[in-house]
Amino acid sequence: MKEVQKRYVCSECGHTESKWMGRCPECNSWNSFEEEIVSATNKSKASPPSLSLDNRVVKLSEIRSDEAVRLSTGFDELDRVLGGGVMLPSSVLIGGEPGIGKSTLMLEMLSFLSTANDVLYVSGEESPSQVKLRGERLSLNLSNISIFCDTRLEVLEQTIEKLEPKIIIVDSLQTLYSSSVTSIQGSPNQIRTCCLVLSNVAKRLGCSIFFVGHVTKDGSIAGPKIVEHMVDTVLYFESAENGIRLLRAAKNRFGSVDEIGLFEMDDKGLHGLKDPTEVFLSSRADESLPPGIAFTSIVEGSRAFVVELQALVVPAKSGLQRIYSDKVDIARVSRVAAILERHTDLKLSDQDIYVNVAGGMKLSDVSIELPLALALYSSKINRSLPAKLVSFGELSLAGEVRNVVYLERKLKASSELGFDLVISPYIKGRSSSEAMIHVKSVKSAIISAFGLKG
Repeated sequence: MKEVQKRYVCSECGHTESKWMGRCPECNSWNSFEEEIVSATNKSKASPPSLSLDNRVVKLSEIRSDEAVRLSTGFDELDRVLGGGVMLPSSVLIGGEPGIGKSTLMLEMLSFLSTANDVLYVSGEESPSQVKLRGERLSLNLSNISIFCDTRLEVLEQTIEKLEPKIIIVDSLQTLYSSSVTSIQGSPNQIRTCCLVLSNVAKRLGCSIFFVGHVTKDGSIAGPKIVEHMVDTVLYFESAENGIRLLRAAKNRFGSVDEIGLFEMDDKGLHGLKDPTEVFLSSRADESLPPGIAFTSIVEGSRAFVVELQALVVPAKSGLQRIYSDKVDIARVSRVAAILERHTDLKLSDQDIYVNVAGGMKLSDVSIELPLALALYSSKINRSLPAKLVSFGELSLAGEVRNVVYLERKLKASSELGFDLVISPYIKGRSSSEAMIHVKSVKSAIISAFGLKG
C-alpha cells in the first residue's frame, strides 16, 4: 500500500507546512493554507524539464542573442500594455472578474494572429461548439484557429510539441491538472506545476503562451503568488463603472508597467478606446461648471489625458466625519482635507466628504492632490471653479505645493483640449502669466483659482 502524506500549502506564497495554520508565517496571510496529498511515489517523480537545451557553463558575453521578435495583436491598446506586441518566446498571465471579457479578448487576438501564424486555443471550461458560437457571434475568422479541449498536462504538452504553434491560449490555468501531482484540480501545487511546465515548453519551442486566470474575491489572481514570478508578464483586466474595461500590467519583463489599455464592449466584442477624454470628462452643453468639480491631467505610461475630479461636502449626519471614496485613496482624501482645515481655515472635521472620478478610473498620481483640494473647497463654499482651469501639484503637510513629474506632457494634453487656465507648482526660473499661475502654497492656489475669470 502506498504511503500517503498530507501537507498544507499557502495559496498566496506557496509556503508549505506539515500541519494547518491559521496564519502563514511567510506572507502573514490569514486562512490561506490548503490541504494537499503527497504520495511516496510522487516524491520520486522527475522534476519539470529545464529551459536550457545545453547544460554547459559559458560566458554570458558568448551567448548569441537574436533580435527580439514581436507580433502585433491587432489591438493597439493591448500592444501598448504588452510593451509593443507579443514577444516570442514569452509567457503571459491575464486575470480578471468573471464575464469581463478575458476569453473574448484572447479569441479576438487569436483571430488576428492566425492569418500569418499557427495558433492553438486550449479550452478547459467551454466545449468546441461553445467557443465556435462565440467566435461566430463576434464575426471572427475561425478557419485557422485550432482548438484543443483536454486539461491533462501530459497530453497537452505532447500536443504543443507536435503542433509547435506560435501562440497558445490556455483558458483557464485553474482547469489544468498533472498526474504527477496528487492534489485536486485547481490546487496551488497543480497550478504551480502546470504553469512551470507549459512556460518552459513554450520558451523551448520559441512560442508565446497566454494563461487566463481566475481571480479571488479581493481581485488578485487565484493560486500561489509564485505563479506570477514564473511568467514574464502579468495583466489585470478591470471594469470601470461606465462599462469601460481597463487593462493594466502588474509585471512586464519586456516593457513598462505604467501603461494602461482602454477597451469598450459591445455586441461585436471588445474594441480599443481611442480617445479617453470621451470617458473621463463629462459633456456639458452650456459649458457651466457646478461647484465641487475640478480638472487635472494625469500620465499613464506613454499617454496623458485630462480627468474630472468630483467632490461633495455636506454636514455630517452623525456628527462624526465620514469619507466615501473608492477611486482616490481615502487616506489621501483625509490628508488633503486636514491640510485645507489647517492652512485655509476651512472647517471640514464635521462634514461628510464624497469623492469620485468621472469614468470610474482609480487615480494614484500625487499630482491630483491640488485639484482635489480645489474641488473640496469649491463644494464647501458652493462656488464653481473656472470651466477651463486645470491644476496639478503635490501637497505637503505644511501646505506647500510641490513639483510633479511629466509637467510638460500634462500641460500639452490640457492645452489640446482647450484648457487655457493652469495652476501649477512654482518652478524656479519660470514666471507666472495670466494663463499660467505658479503657486507655492495651497492657500495662494485657492486665492488664485477663485480670483480667475473663465
